[in-house]
Amino acid sequence: MAKKPRVSPAEFVRQVQTETRKIAWPTLPDTVRMTIMVLVMTSILSVFFLGIDQLLGRTVKFLLSLAA
Repeated sequence: MAKKPRVSPAEFVRQVQTETRKIAWPTLPDTVRMTIMVLVMTSILSVFFLGIDQLLGRTVKFLLSLAA
């Protein structure tokens, strides 16, 4: 397998700038919409996992009370 030639730091910076220009940056409304969606989903999942944690905790306590 042939080694790739090394790139100078200046050429590397130019390549990074070229690739950065190709990025489709989100608009402000898109960013706000996605942020709200993340917050809503995080809240829903936190309540879901709280419920699962409570259910499992009570189940374990119940099973341990049977053994005593």
